Amino acid sequence: MDEREDIFENSDTESVKDDTEPAEKPDYVAEIVGIIESNASPKVLRDKLSDYHDNDIAEALFPLSPALRKKVYRVLDVDTLSNIFGYADEDEAAVYLGEMDLKKAADVIGHMDSDIAVDILRELDRTKRGLILDLVDDDFRRDVALLASFDEDEIGSKMTTNYIVIHDNLTVKGAMSALIEQASENDNISTLFVLDDQDVFCGAIGLKELIIARQSTPLEELIMTSYPYVYGTEEIDDCIEKLKDYSEDLIPVLDNNNMLLGVITSQSIIEVVDEELGEDYARLAGIIAEEELEEPLKDSMKKRLPWLTVLMLLALIVSSVVGVFEKVISQLTIIMFFQSMILGMAGNSGTQSLAVTIRILMDENLTAKQKSMHVLKEMKVGFSNGLILGLCSTLIVGLYIMLIKGQAAGMSFAISGCVGASLLIAMTIAAAVGALIPMLFKKINIDPAVASGPLISTVSDLISVVTYYSMSWVLLIRVMGL
Repeated sequence: MDEREDIFENSDTESVKDDTEPAEKPDYVAEIVGIIESNASPKVLRDKLSDYHDNDIAEALFPLSPALRKKVYRVLDVDTLSNIFGYADEDEAAVYLGEMDLKKAADVIGHMDSDIAVDILRELDRTKRGLILDLVDDDFRRDVALLASFDEDEIGSKMTTNYIVIHDNLTVKGAMSALIEQASENDNISTLFVLDDQDVFCGAIGLKELIIARQSTPLEELIMTSYPYVYGTEEIDDCIEKLKDYSEDLIPVLDNNNMLLGVITSQSIIEVVDEELGEDYARLAGIIAEEELEEPLKDSMKKRLPWLTVLMLLALIVSSVVGVFEKVISQLTIIMFFQSMILGMAGNSGTQSLAVTIRILMDENLTAKQKSMHVLKEMKVGFSNGLILGLCSTLIVGLYIMLIKGQAAGMSFAISGCVGASLLIAMTIAAAVGALIPMLFKKINIDPAVASGPLISTVSDLISVVTYYSMSWVLLIRVMGL
Protein backbone atom coordinates (compact mmCIF):
# COMPACT_ATOMS: atom_id res chain seq x y z
CA MET A 1 0.00 0.00 0.00
CA ASP A 2 1.18 3.49 -0.84
CA GLU A 3 2.71 5.32 2.14
CA ARG A 4 0.35 8.24 1.59
CA GLU A 5 -2.65 5.90 1.82
CA ASP A 6 -1.31 4.55 5.14
CA ILE A 7 -2.01 7.92 6.73
CA PHE A 8 -5.74 7.41 6.15
CA GLU A 9 -6.07 3.63 6.17
CA ASN A 10 -3.95 2.64 9.18
CA SER A 11 -6.02 3.27 12.29
CA ASP A 12 -3.06 2.30 14.53
CA THR A 13 -1.04 5.28 13.38
CA GLU A 14 -0.22 7.48 16.33
CA SER A 15 -2.24 10.67 16.24
CA VAL A 16 -0.33 13.92 16.12
CA LYS A 17 -3.43 15.93 16.95
CA ASP A 18 -3.02 18.18 19.96
CA ASP A 19 -6.07 17.74 22.21
CA THR A 20 -5.13 20.53 24.59
CA GLU A 21 -7.43 23.53 24.81
CA PRO A 22 -6.27 26.52 22.73
CA ALA A 23 -4.86 29.41 24.68
CA GLU A 24 -7.30 32.21 25.38
CA LYS A 25 -6.91 35.06 22.91
CA PRO A 26 -5.55 38.23 24.56
CA ASP A 27 -7.89 41.20 24.80
CA TYR A 28 -5.90 43.50 22.53
CA VAL A 29 -8.46 46.31 22.69
CA ALA A 30 -8.27 46.47 26.49
CA GLU A 31 -4.47 46.44 26.29
CA ILE A 32 -4.47 49.30 23.77
CA VAL A 33 -6.87 51.35 25.87
CA GLY A 34 -4.59 50.81 28.88
CA ILE A 35 -1.56 51.99 26.91
CA ILE A 36 -3.33 55.14 25.71
CA GLU A 37 -4.62 55.95 29.19
CA SER A 38 -1.14 55.58 30.69
CA ASN A 39 1.29 58.45 31.33
CA ALA A 40 3.91 57.04 28.98
CA SER A 41 5.96 59.47 26.92
CA PRO A 42 4.95 60.03 23.27
CA LYS A 43 7.87 57.89 22.03
CA VAL A 44 7.05 54.99 24.36
CA LEU A 45 3.35 55.28 23.51
CA ARG A 46 4.10 55.22 19.78
CA ASP A 47 6.46 52.25 20.11
CA LYS A 48 3.95 50.24 22.15
CA LEU A 49 1.06 50.93 19.76
CA SER A 50 3.21 49.85 16.80
CA ASP A 51 3.04 46.28 18.18
CA TYR A 52 -0.70 46.11 17.51
CA HIS A 53 -2.69 45.72 14.33
CA ASP A 54 -4.33 48.86 12.94
CA ASN A 55 -7.73 47.17 13.11
CA ASP A 56 -7.41 46.59 16.87
CA ILE A 57 -6.35 50.21 17.40
CA ALA A 58 -9.37 51.38 15.38
CA GLU A 59 -11.65 49.27 17.56
CA ALA A 60 -10.09 50.73 20.71
CA LEU A 61 -10.43 54.38 19.62
CA PHE A 62 -14.21 54.76 19.59
CA PRO A 63 -14.88 54.09 23.31
CA LEU A 64 -12.20 56.62 24.32
CA SER A 65 -12.92 60.21 25.24
CA PRO A 66 -12.15 62.90 22.62
CA ALA A 67 -9.24 64.09 24.79
CA LEU A 68 -7.58 60.65 24.74
CA ARG A 69 -8.20 60.27 21.01
CA LYS A 70 -6.53 63.64 20.38
CA LYS A 71 -3.57 62.31 22.33
CA VAL A 72 -3.32 59.46 19.82
CA TYR A 73 -3.61 61.87 16.86
CA ARG A 74 -0.62 63.84 18.17
CA VAL A 75 1.53 60.79 18.81
CA LEU A 76 1.00 58.77 15.62
CA ASP A 77 2.15 59.82 12.16
CA VAL A 78 -0.24 60.59 9.32
CA ASP A 79 0.40 57.32 7.44
CA THR A 80 -0.41 55.20 10.51
CA LEU A 81 -3.55 57.22 11.28
CA SER A 82 -4.80 56.82 7.71
CA ASN A 83 -4.41 53.04 7.99
CA ILE A 84 -6.23 52.99 11.35
CA PHE A 85 -9.10 55.16 10.09
CA GLY A 86 -9.40 52.88 7.08
CA TYR A 87 -10.44 50.05 9.41
CA ALA A 88 -12.98 52.17 11.30
CA ASP A 89 -16.59 52.60 10.23
CA GLU A 90 -17.05 55.60 7.96
CA ASP A 91 -19.13 57.54 10.51
CA GLU A 92 -16.55 56.88 13.26
CA ALA A 93 -13.66 57.96 11.01
CA ALA A 94 -15.59 61.15 10.19
CA VAL A 95 -15.84 61.89 13.91
CA TYR A 96 -12.08 61.45 14.30
CA LEU A 97 -11.35 63.79 11.40
CA GLY A 98 -13.66 66.36 12.93
CA GLU A 99 -11.59 66.29 16.12
CA MET A 100 -8.36 67.13 14.25
CA ASP A 101 -7.12 70.42 12.88
CA LEU A 102 -7.91 70.80 9.19
CA LYS A 103 -4.32 70.44 7.97
CA LYS A 104 -3.75 67.09 9.65
CA ALA A 105 -7.22 65.85 8.69
CA ALA A 106 -6.42 66.64 5.04
CA ASP A 107 -3.05 64.88 5.32
CA VAL A 108 -4.73 61.77 6.76
CA ILE A 109 -7.39 61.72 4.00
CA GLY A 110 -4.68 62.28 1.37
CA HIS A 111 -2.82 59.14 2.51
CA MET A 112 -5.91 56.92 2.16
CA ASP A 113 -7.07 54.96 -0.86
CA SER A 114 -9.49 57.19 -2.72
CA ASP A 115 -12.45 54.79 -2.36
CA ILE A 116 -12.11 54.75 1.45
CA ALA A 117 -11.60 58.53 1.52
CA VAL A 118 -14.81 59.11 -0.47
CA ASP A 119 -16.87 56.96 1.91
CA ILE A 120 -15.54 58.91 4.91
CA LEU A 121 -15.90 62.33 3.28
CA ARG A 122 -19.56 61.59 2.56
CA GLU A 123 -20.12 61.41 6.33
CA LEU A 124 -18.74 64.92 6.91
CA ASP A 125 -20.86 68.04 6.67
CA ARG A 126 -20.53 69.96 3.41
CA THR A 127 -18.45 72.81 4.91
CA LYS A 128 -15.88 70.56 6.59
CA ARG A 129 -15.64 68.38 3.48
CA GLY A 130 -14.99 71.38 1.27
CA LEU A 131 -12.29 72.75 3.56
CA ILE A 132 -10.47 69.41 3.65
CA LEU A 133 -10.65 68.95 -0.14
CA ASP A 134 -9.17 72.42 -0.60
CA LEU A 135 -6.05 71.24 1.26
CA VAL A 136 -5.38 67.94 -0.56
CA ASP A 137 -3.30 67.80 -3.75
CA ASP A 138 -4.90 68.15 -7.17
CA ASP A 139 -4.42 64.50 -8.22
CA PHE A 140 -6.12 63.20 -5.10
CA ARG A 141 -8.96 65.73 -5.47
CA ARG A 142 -9.52 64.52 -9.04
CA ASP A 143 -9.60 60.89 -7.87
CA VAL A 144 -12.15 61.74 -5.18
CA ALA A 145 -14.27 63.68 -7.69
CA LEU A 146 -14.16 60.72 -10.08
CA LEU A 147 -15.39 58.23 -7.48
CA ALA A 148 -18.00 60.64 -6.13
CA SER A 149 -19.39 61.04 -9.66
CA PHE A 150 -20.76 57.48 -9.54
CA ASP A 151 -24.01 56.61 -7.82
CA GLU A 152 -23.64 54.47 -4.70
CA ASP A 153 -25.24 51.50 -6.47
CA GLU A 154 -22.73 51.64 -9.34
CA ILE A 155 -19.56 49.56 -9.14
CA GLY A 156 -17.42 52.61 -9.97
CA SER A 157 -18.19 54.04 -6.54
CA LYS A 158 -16.30 51.11 -4.96
CA MET A 159 -13.10 51.31 -7.01
CA THR A 160 -9.70 52.68 -6.05
CA THR A 161 -7.09 54.47 -8.15
CA ASN A 162 -4.31 52.63 -6.33
CA TYR A 163 -2.90 50.38 -9.09
CA ILE A 164 0.04 49.92 -11.46
CA VAL A 165 -0.33 50.70 -15.16
CA ILE A 166 2.11 50.17 -18.04
CA HIS A 167 1.96 50.45 -21.83
CA ASP A 168 2.24 47.54 -24.23
CA ASN A 169 5.16 49.06 -26.15
CA LEU A 170 7.59 48.51 -23.27
CA THR A 171 10.17 45.77 -22.91
CA VAL A 172 10.22 43.45 -19.88
CA LYS A 173 13.00 45.60 -18.40
CA GLY A 174 11.01 48.76 -19.08
CA ALA A 175 7.93 47.26 -17.44
CA MET A 176 9.98 46.41 -14.33
CA SER A 177 11.29 49.98 -14.20
CA ALA A 178 7.74 51.37 -14.50
CA LEU A 179 6.63 49.04 -11.70
CA ILE A 180 9.43 50.15 -9.37
CA GLU A 181 8.71 53.81 -10.13
CA GLN A 182 4.96 53.52 -9.39
CA ALA A 183 5.28 51.16 -6.40
CA SER A 184 6.29 54.02 -4.13
CA GLU A 185 2.84 55.57 -4.62
CA ASN A 186 0.68 52.47 -5.23
CA ASP A 187 0.86 49.30 -3.18
CA ASN A 188 -1.57 47.13 -5.24
CA ILE A 189 1.24 45.58 -7.28
CA SER A 190 0.14 41.96 -7.66
CA THR A 191 -1.22 42.73 -11.12
CA LEU A 192 -0.03 45.26 -13.72
CA PHE A 193 -2.65 46.65 -16.09
CA VAL A 194 -1.64 47.22 -19.69
CA LEU A 195 -2.80 50.01 -22.02
CA ASP A 196 -2.17 50.47 -25.73
CA ASP A 197 -0.84 53.61 -27.35
CA GLN A 198 -4.36 55.12 -27.24
CA ASP A 199 -4.58 54.41 -23.47
CA VAL A 200 -7.24 51.75 -24.11
CA PHE A 201 -7.20 48.77 -21.73
CA CYS A 202 -5.82 45.68 -23.44
CA GLY A 203 -5.09 43.21 -20.62
CA ALA A 204 -3.03 42.49 -17.52
CA ILE A 205 0.25 40.90 -16.43
CA GLY A 206 0.75 39.03 -13.16
CA LEU A 207 3.68 40.25 -11.07
CA LYS A 208 5.13 36.73 -10.84
CA GLU A 209 5.07 36.29 -14.63
CA LEU A 210 6.89 39.59 -15.09
CA ILE A 211 9.56 38.75 -12.49
CA ILE A 212 10.42 35.34 -13.94
CA ALA A 213 10.27 36.45 -17.59
CA ARG A 214 13.52 36.71 -19.56
CA GLN A 215 14.44 40.20 -20.69
CA SER A 216 14.28 39.04 -24.29
CA THR A 217 10.66 37.88 -23.92
CA PRO A 218 8.24 40.15 -25.83
CA LEU A 219 5.87 41.84 -23.38
CA GLU A 220 2.85 40.89 -25.47
CA GLU A 221 3.47 37.22 -24.65
CA LEU A 222 2.89 37.98 -20.96
CA ILE A 223 -0.33 39.95 -21.40
CA MET A 224 -3.56 38.20 -20.41
CA THR A 225 -5.91 39.71 -23.00
CA SER A 226 -8.96 37.85 -21.61
CA TYR A 227 -8.54 39.35 -18.12
CA PRO A 228 -11.96 40.10 -16.52
CA TYR A 229 -13.18 43.69 -16.24
CA VAL A 230 -16.30 45.72 -15.45
CA TYR A 231 -17.63 49.11 -16.53
CA GLY A 232 -17.88 51.83 -13.89
CA THR A 233 -21.58 52.51 -14.53
CA GLU A 234 -22.63 48.87 -14.13
CA GLU A 235 -24.95 48.13 -11.22
CA ILE A 236 -23.25 46.48 -8.25
CA ASP A 237 -25.88 43.71 -8.20
CA ASP A 238 -25.07 42.86 -11.82
CA CYS A 239 -21.31 42.79 -11.17
CA ILE A 240 -21.30 40.56 -8.09
CA GLU A 241 -22.05 37.35 -10.01
CA LYS A 242 -19.41 38.24 -12.60
CA LEU A 243 -16.70 39.07 -10.07
CA LYS A 244 -17.19 36.18 -7.67
CA ASP A 245 -16.36 33.68 -10.42
CA TYR A 246 -12.79 35.01 -10.53
CA SER A 247 -10.12 34.72 -7.86
CA GLU A 248 -8.20 37.79 -9.00
CA ASP A 249 -7.02 40.25 -6.36
CA LEU A 250 -7.76 43.22 -8.63
CA ILE A 251 -10.49 43.76 -11.23
CA PRO A 252 -10.11 46.73 -13.63
CA VAL A 253 -12.94 49.26 -13.97
CA LEU A 254 -13.33 50.86 -17.42
CA ASP A 255 -15.23 53.83 -18.79
CA ASN A 256 -17.47 53.58 -21.86
CA ASN A 257 -14.43 54.17 -24.11
CA ASN A 258 -12.61 51.17 -22.55
CA MET A 259 -10.12 53.38 -20.77
CA LEU A 260 -8.95 52.37 -17.30
CA LEU A 261 -10.57 54.35 -14.45
CA GLY A 262 -9.53 52.30 -11.44
CA VAL A 263 -9.63 48.82 -9.91
CA ILE A 264 -11.83 46.86 -7.54
CA THR A 265 -9.82 45.07 -4.86
CA SER A 266 -10.76 41.67 -3.44
CA GLN A 267 -11.41 43.36 -0.10
CA SER A 268 -13.89 45.73 -1.75
CA ILE A 269 -15.60 42.77 -3.43
CA ILE A 270 -16.03 41.07 -0.04
CA GLU A 271 -17.43 44.27 1.46
CA VAL A 272 -19.83 44.74 -1.46
CA VAL A 273 -21.09 41.15 -1.17
CA ASP A 274 -21.52 41.60 2.59
CA GLU A 275 -23.51 44.81 2.06
CA GLU A 276 -25.72 43.19 -0.57
CA LEU A 277 -26.41 40.19 1.66
CA GLY A 278 -27.33 42.54 4.48
CA GLU A 279 -29.73 44.43 2.22
CA ASP A 280 -31.28 41.19 0.96
CA TYR A 281 -31.70 39.98 4.53
CA ALA A 282 -33.42 43.24 5.41
CA ARG A 283 -35.78 42.88 2.44
CA LEU A 284 -36.58 39.31 3.44
CA ALA A 285 -37.69 40.74 6.78
CA GLY A 286 -39.93 43.21 4.99
CA ILE A 287 -37.64 46.22 5.51
CA ILE A 288 -36.51 48.53 2.71
CA ALA A 289 -32.95 48.99 4.04
CA GLU A 290 -30.72 47.93 6.89
CA GLU A 291 -31.16 49.71 10.20
CA GLU A 292 -28.36 51.14 12.27
CA LEU A 293 -28.10 50.69 16.02
CA GLU A 294 -28.53 54.39 16.74
CA GLU A 295 -31.03 55.12 13.99
CA PRO A 296 -33.85 57.47 15.05
CA LEU A 297 -37.23 55.93 15.85
CA LYS A 298 -38.91 57.92 13.07
CA ASP A 299 -36.54 56.57 10.40
CA SER A 300 -36.98 52.97 11.56
CA MET A 301 -40.76 53.39 11.44
CA LYS A 302 -40.57 54.75 7.88
CA LYS A 303 -38.74 51.59 6.78
CA ARG A 304 -41.12 49.14 8.43
CA LEU A 305 -44.55 50.79 8.36
CA PRO A 306 -45.25 50.55 4.59
CA TRP A 307 -44.71 46.79 4.56
CA LEU A 308 -46.67 46.30 7.76
CA THR A 309 -49.58 48.24 6.26
CA VAL A 310 -49.64 46.03 3.15
CA LEU A 311 -49.37 42.89 5.27
CA MET A 312 -52.19 44.09 7.54
CA LEU A 313 -54.48 44.50 4.52
CA LEU A 314 -53.58 40.99 3.37
CA ALA A 315 -54.22 39.69 6.89
CA LEU A 316 -57.67 41.31 6.79
CA ILE A 317 -58.35 39.34 3.60
CA VAL A 318 -57.31 36.15 5.40
CA SER A 319 -59.66 37.00 8.28
CA SER A 320 -62.48 37.70 5.83
CA VAL A 321 -61.96 34.30 4.22
CA VAL A 322 -62.19 32.66 7.64
CA GLY A 323 -65.53 34.46 8.08
CA VAL A 324 -66.83 32.86 4.89
CA PHE A 325 -66.41 29.48 6.57
CA GLU A 326 -68.22 30.54 9.74
CA LYS A 327 -70.83 27.82 9.25
CA VAL A 328 -68.15 25.13 9.03
CA ILE A 329 -66.45 26.39 12.19
CA SER A 330 -69.73 26.55 14.14
CA GLN A 331 -70.50 22.92 13.30
CA LEU A 332 -66.96 21.64 13.95
CA THR A 333 -65.32 23.98 16.45
CA ILE A 334 -62.56 21.45 17.14
CA ILE A 335 -60.99 22.07 13.73
CA MET A 336 -60.00 25.57 14.91
CA PHE A 337 -57.41 23.96 17.21
CA PHE A 338 -55.25 22.90 14.26
CA GLN A 339 -55.51 25.97 12.03
CA SER A 340 -52.32 27.60 13.34
CA MET A 341 -50.29 24.42 12.72
CA ILE A 342 -51.32 24.26 9.06
CA LEU A 343 -50.77 27.99 8.55
CA GLY A 344 -47.36 27.88 10.22
CA MET A 345 -46.07 24.87 8.30
CA ALA A 346 -47.27 26.21 4.96
CA GLY A 347 -45.58 29.54 5.72
CA ASN A 348 -42.34 27.75 6.56
CA SER A 349 -42.50 25.76 3.32
CA GLY A 350 -43.09 28.90 1.26
CA THR A 351 -40.29 30.85 2.98
CA GLN A 352 -37.80 28.02 2.42
CA SER A 353 -38.73 27.91 -1.27
CA LEU A 354 -38.41 31.70 -1.48
CA ALA A 355 -34.88 31.68 0.00
CA VAL A 356 -33.67 29.00 -2.42
CA THR A 357 -35.29 30.72 -5.41
CA ILE A 358 -33.75 34.13 -4.69
CA ARG A 359 -30.33 32.50 -4.50
CA ILE A 360 -30.88 30.70 -7.81
CA LEU A 361 -32.17 33.86 -9.53
CA MET A 362 -28.77 35.51 -8.98
CA ASP A 363 -27.72 33.52 -12.05
CA GLU A 364 -28.77 35.79 -14.94
CA ASN A 365 -28.33 32.97 -17.47
CA LEU A 366 -31.18 30.75 -16.30
CA THR A 367 -33.36 29.49 -19.15
CA ALA A 368 -37.15 29.26 -19.00
CA LYS A 369 -36.82 25.47 -18.88
CA GLN A 370 -34.46 25.64 -15.89
CA LYS A 371 -36.87 27.96 -14.07
CA SER A 372 -39.76 25.59 -14.77
CA MET A 373 -37.70 22.67 -13.51
CA HIS A 374 -36.91 24.61 -10.34
CA VAL A 375 -40.61 25.32 -9.66
CA LEU A 376 -41.41 21.65 -10.25
CA LYS A 377 -38.61 20.60 -7.91
CA GLU A 378 -39.86 22.94 -5.17
CA MET A 379 -43.35 21.51 -5.54
CA LYS A 380 -41.92 17.99 -5.24
CA VAL A 381 -40.01 18.99 -2.10
CA GLY A 382 -43.12 20.64 -0.65
CA PHE A 383 -45.23 17.58 -1.54
CA SER A 384 -42.73 15.09 -0.08
CA ASN A 385 -42.30 17.02 3.15
CA GLY A 386 -46.07 17.60 3.34
CA LEU A 387 -46.74 13.89 2.83
CA ILE A 388 -44.44 12.86 5.69
CA LEU A 389 -45.67 15.57 8.04
CA GLY A 390 -49.28 14.99 6.95
CA LEU A 391 -49.08 11.30 7.85
CA CYS A 392 -47.46 12.12 11.19
CA SER A 393 -50.08 14.76 11.99
CA THR A 394 -52.90 12.37 11.01
CA LEU A 395 -51.72 9.87 13.59
CA ILE A 396 -50.85 12.37 16.34
CA VAL A 397 -53.94 14.59 15.91
CA GLY A 398 -56.21 11.52 15.72
CA LEU A 399 -54.83 10.12 18.99
CA TYR A 400 -55.06 13.55 20.62
CA ILE A 401 -58.75 14.02 19.72
CA MET A 402 -59.62 10.46 20.74
CA LEU A 403 -57.67 10.27 23.99
CA ILE A 404 -57.65 13.88 25.22
CA LYS A 405 -60.94 15.17 23.79
CA GLY A 406 -62.79 11.87 24.28
CA GLN A 407 -64.20 11.63 20.74
CA ALA A 408 -64.93 8.39 18.92
CA ALA A 409 -62.11 6.87 16.90
CA GLY A 410 -63.95 7.29 13.58
CA MET A 411 -64.58 10.99 14.07
CA SER A 412 -61.11 11.55 15.54
CA PHE A 413 -59.26 10.10 12.59
CA ALA A 414 -61.65 11.64 10.07
CA ILE A 415 -60.72 15.07 11.41
CA SER A 416 -57.02 14.22 11.67
CA GLY A 417 -57.09 12.85 8.11
CA CYS A 418 -58.54 16.17 6.94
CA VAL A 419 -55.77 17.99 8.85
CA GLY A 420 -53.07 15.80 7.27
CA ALA A 421 -54.46 16.18 3.76
CA SER A 422 -54.79 19.95 4.18
CA LEU A 423 -51.21 20.12 5.42
CA LEU A 424 -50.01 18.18 2.36
CA ILE A 425 -51.86 20.41 -0.12
CA ALA A 426 -51.03 23.70 1.63
CA MET A 427 -47.30 22.94 1.86
CA THR A 428 -47.16 21.89 -1.80
CA ILE A 429 -48.95 25.04 -3.04
CA ALA A 430 -46.94 27.31 -0.68
CA ALA A 431 -43.67 25.88 -2.02
CA ALA A 432 -44.81 26.62 -5.57
CA VAL A 433 -45.87 30.16 -4.62
CA GLY A 434 -42.52 30.72 -2.85
CA ALA A 435 -40.76 29.94 -6.13
CA LEU A 436 -43.17 31.68 -8.52
CA ILE A 437 -43.57 35.06 -6.80
CA PRO A 438 -39.85 36.04 -6.89
CA MET A 439 -39.69 34.83 -10.49
CA LEU A 440 -42.63 37.08 -11.34
CA PHE A 441 -40.99 40.03 -9.59
CA LYS A 442 -37.76 39.36 -11.50
CA LYS A 443 -39.70 39.27 -14.78
CA ILE A 444 -41.20 42.74 -14.18
CA ASN A 445 -37.81 44.15 -13.08
CA ILE A 446 -38.55 44.30 -9.35
CA ASP A 447 -35.92 43.03 -6.91
CA PRO A 448 -37.04 39.43 -6.11
CA ALA A 449 -35.91 39.89 -2.50
CA VAL A 450 -38.88 42.23 -2.13
CA ALA A 451 -40.97 39.05 -2.24
CA SER A 452 -40.19 38.97 1.43
CA GLY A 453 -40.72 36.33 4.08
CA PRO A 454 -43.68 38.18 5.65
CA LEU A 455 -45.38 38.53 2.24
CA ILE A 456 -44.95 34.84 1.41
CA SER A 457 -46.16 33.88 4.90
CA THR A 458 -49.31 35.96 4.51
CA VAL A 459 -50.05 34.56 1.05
CA SER A 460 -49.43 31.07 2.44
CA ASP A 461 -51.89 31.82 5.25
CA LEU A 462 -54.55 32.69 2.67
CA ILE A 463 -53.87 29.47 0.76
CA SER A 464 -53.91 27.39 3.93
CA VAL A 465 -57.17 28.85 5.26
CA VAL A 466 -59.00 28.25 1.98
CA THR A 467 -57.56 24.74 1.66
CA TYR A 468 -58.23 23.67 5.26
CA TYR A 469 -61.79 24.94 5.62
CA SER A 470 -62.82 23.93 2.10
CA MET A 471 -61.66 20.39 2.76
CA SER A 472 -63.35 20.37 6.16
CA TRP A 473 -66.61 21.47 4.57
CA VAL A 474 -66.44 18.98 1.70
CA LEU A 475 -64.98 15.93 3.49
CA LEU A 476 -66.29 16.25 7.02
CA ILE A 477 -69.69 17.92 6.56
CA ARG A 478 -70.88 17.13 3.03
CA VAL A 479 -69.36 13.64 2.57
CA MET A 480 -69.21 12.24 6.11
CA GLY A 481 -72.03 14.31 7.61
CA LEU A 482 -70.20 15.09 10.89
